[in-house]
Amino acid sequence: MEERHYPNRLEDYRGQSLLGDDGKFLERLRKPIQQGIDHLLERLYSGLETQTDDDHSVYTGMGGIALLHLRLFSAMKQDRGQLECALDCLKPALRRLKGRRISFLCGDAGPLALGAVVHEKLGNAAASVDCIKRLEKMCDAVCEDPSLPDEMLYGRVGYMFALLFVAANLGQDRIHQDIVLKVYKCVIDSGIHMSQQQGWRHPLMYAWHDKHYLGAAHGLAGIYYMLMQVSNESVKKYVEELVRPSLEWMLTLQFPSGNCPSSIGSSTGDKLVHWCHGAPGWIHTFILAHKKFGEDRYLQAAIRCADMIWERGLLMKGHGICHGTAGNGYAFLAMYQMTGDQKYLHRAYQFGLFCIQHKPSRLPDAPFSLFEGLAGTIYFLTELLEPSDAKFPAFTLP
Repeated sequence: MEERHYPNRLEDYRGQSLLGDDGKFLERLRKPIQQGIDHLLERLYSGLETQTDDDHSVYTGMGGIALLHLRLFSAMKQDRGQLECALDCLKPALRRLKGRRISFLCGDAGPLALGAVVHEKLGNAAASVDCIKRLEKMCDAVCEDPSLPDEMLYGRVGYMFALLFVAANLGQDRIHQDIVLKVYKCVIDSGIHMSQQQGWRHPLMYAWHDKHYLGAAHGLAGIYYMLMQVSNESVKKYVEELVRPSLEWMLTLQFPSGNCPSSIGSSTGDKLVHWCHGAPGWIHTFILAHKKFGEDRYLQAAIRCADMIWERGLLMKGHGICHGTAGNGYAFLAMYQMTGDQKYLHRAYQFGLFCIQHKPSRLPDAPFSLFEGLAGTIYFLTELLEPSDAKFPAFTLP
């Protein structure tokens, strides 16, 4: 069998105190993380000098670098220079985008949403409004094109995230709620139609390229997660009557190991331990379901995910956040926020140190990008410095 992860020889939690009175890591623990961030930022900037700006996406392109700078802006005491760097990353995209690709991660919606937020924070109100108008204008095509998928990376919930991202950062009144609800209802109707047409017992079913994916990037875990993050009162009935019973079915699919399958009938079995495919994506959905419904079985499923990720989550694929060690580390930050148990904070910290101290054995296709490469590692390490506020980028709403 192909080796996918390093053996975890990291020291597990032994009950020691990790936090100061401010709720952040003790200074002796913060120091190596900050030093790692500074060193990796130097490598990132050097590497980006060799890159072209042809890729505008948040996933592998300059949109992701802009999102990193937006995160650094809040982490570095509102340093305006970080916003200006973010805008420099976005300017080529904002000039060229046609509004044809719909999602936040891999489409035009991501740079437009980021442009709206960055321009507003820089005081460029008219430019921010223009980005929002261009983003909202995409709605009809998103809902009326039957060929579009519903998933996170390329589909409708990826567009919906862009709308919610703007609202979360600039205020709910900055995005027309009827547009959010129109997309939401379109995703719901699509899931009902497929479930009924194919005879599934749970109410909402989706596919990507005619395959029933289950993970965060292309599948059900990501779609259900996004549907649960919408806070409008009018969607509560859908969450309770359609999403919840679908999640009950998802619970039955978890492997005894604690991992989760990538798709229905997957040939990979219990192998993939990635945010995109496997428990590191599912765990966020289980945690949110526990918050929504208060059912202990969702928390227990999340605990099983977390224990398995600790065992098998140091990935040879690299230190990115889509299918890498940094992305897996977010599982522990989410569990810490849910439970307050410093065991999970310790595990997140250990994964962070691993990313700093170990050179990945395999080079990603986009080695400096947010979701596959170095920018994602830096983003995760930055989150470690404020663990109570950490949010998986382009997936969990701020």
